[in-house]
Amino acid sequence: MKRSKKEVLDADFAAARAGVLDVAAFLDRVDRGEGEADFRYQALLEVLPLLSVPGPGRARAVLEALSCRDAAIAETAASKAACGAPNPNK
Repeated sequence: MKRSKKEVLDADFAAARAGVLDVAAFLDRVDRGEGEADFRYQALLEVLPLLSVPGPGRARAVLEALSCRDAAIAETAASKAACGAPNPNK
């Protein structure tokens, strides 16, 4: 049975709010850090507008935007060297 919007909000709003606050706190920590941020910071900033696009598909759009399409990623993923965002410098 499909849930109503109110049911989804009642069940999941607190967790979604916590996730948004976690991202905001992460960005604040990066901003307070010394030195320059790398491509991952910019990649995260670039996907934030996708969250306000109406309709389904936001999670997929964010995942695809933050996914590397390099075939060599399979080799580095085994060593846990994957970085979570496409590196435009590689």
